[in-house]
Amino acid sequence: MSLRPLRNRPQGRTCVHRPRVRTRSPRTRLLVLVSVTLVLVCATMTLTTAFIQRAYLMGDLDGRVAAAASRSLDGASLHPENADGLGFLNDKGHATGMLAARLDEDGAIVAAAVVSQDAAPKGLAAAQTAALADIATDGSRHTRTVPGLGTYRLTVVESGRVRVLAGLPMDDVQRMIGRLVVAEAAVAVAGLFVAGCICTVVVRRQLLPLGRVAATAAEVSRAPLDRGEVTGLTRVPAADTDPAGEAGQVGAALNRMIDHVESSRTARRRTEERMRRFLADAGHELRTPLASIAGYAELMNRGTHRIEPMLAWRRVWAESARMTGLVEDMLLLARLDEGRPLQSAEVDVAALVAEAVSDARAAGGDHEWQLELRLDDTPLVLGDEARLRQVVAGLLSNARAHTPPGTTVVASVETGAGRCAIRILDDGPGIPPGLLPQVFDRFTRADTSRARGGPRNGGSGLGLAVAAAIVSAHGGRIDVESEPGRTEFTIELPPAGAGPPPPATVSGPSVPAALPALRP
Repeated sequence: MSLRPLRNRPQGRTCVHRPRVRTRSPRTRLLVLVSVTLVLVCATMTLTTAFIQRAYLMGDLDGRVAAAASRSLDGASLHPENADGLGFLNDKGHATGMLAARLDEDGAIVAAAVVSQDAAPKGLAAAQTAALADIATDGSRHTRTVPGLGTYRLTVVESGRVRVLAGLPMDDVQRMIGRLVVAEAAVAVAGLFVAGCICTVVVRRQLLPLGRVAATAAEVSRAPLDRGEVTGLTRVPAADTDPAGEAGQVGAALNRMIDHVESSRTARRRTEERMRRFLADAGHELRTPLASIAGYAELMNRGTHRIEPMLAWRRVWAESARMTGLVEDMLLLARLDEGRPLQSAEVDVAALVAEAVSDARAAGGDHEWQLELRLDDTPLVLGDEARLRQVVAGLLSNARAHTPPGTTVVASVETGAGRCAIRILDDGPGIPPGLLPQVFDRFTRADTSRARGGPRNGGSGLGLAVAAAIVSAHGGRIDVESEPGRTEFTIELPPAGAGPPPPATVSGPSVPAALPALRP
């Protein structure tokens, strides 16, 4: 059986395992960078120092070579007729190892010798003399290696027909330069070691706060942020949040981020709880009128005479109207939550409030209704007249429904200081202080049993929430202050052509807890 090559093999993705690049920590990179910088600086300083010292020593040597050549030329000039003589080398004062030669007019070496210690000058061999050939007679310094003698610094000088070559050995200078380079290298290495140790300690100590910040961030990243209540997350210590340093700035920013995460999660949890309560209350509010309508319809379908048809139809109509109003309020809140714009036109607030008070007086004759206008200018605002009328009428109806007969309700309009304010003030029993901060929340009622025995037991709990949403959509704010014998709702709207005021707040003084029902 023969093996055949496989054809038309399915082409799949080839998994290529690339080597994982290990990234060094900032501490390591910083230490490497500092070390490389120190090495470059020390190497540059060592080379520069060696170059300067060599230049100085060579300059000193060249000076001594020039002095030796001048002295030799003076000695040779005393006997110019003896062109091949080196008798001047016998004079005292010549340096040991000094090399001298007499040259003829063509520059060829006639005689050459080297000064020995405690001995007569020693003549040079032919190979040594050949190494000294072709040196220009220009007074410049030349470096030549003479076999058996070493490296020399040489120069040729002349006076008249006398021409002399003189030179001094460079071995001592070169040995000195080598020793200096070795000493400087040793000092540089020792300095690098000490500086490296100091830099390592300093960098580690300086980066310790950053390490603690990183550890805190890692611990927070392991926290279960997707479930449960996020509280008690680890914070960066206060000592590591100094804004004077970068690590402190990072630590402070991380703490602010953790605070934001906790507050956001807490706000989200509260929003979810409010949404669950909203859905439960909305379902209950809709189920109650539906149950009433279904009950009356069943009685009428049975054809019994236990209930009068007109009464049943009136009850069905009332419950359906109540359910319709509730649905309309929820739809309005949903539209306002989505940021849908309202109609915009100039609205005369004074006329709007006056009409609302007139309607309230007609509906509630057992209350004392008053209208006050304190105007510095025509109270015009830019907004939806129907919705603003709904807000004022709702507040007046609220005051009528939740205060006893004989209560005085004062509606006033004020203008001035770049604002237009509407105030609804009554001398009723007030709002319980425990419910005052939630008075503008949806489905907030003093009656927590959800029982609805009559119109005076409260509405659906959406009236003040709708009012707050409408006022906020107009760029205004609504506040409430309440205490026994005085409850005041204040609506502030920006005049036409003015910017919006600050966001809404709710405030209330400390009052006794035993107060009658809430009034949303």
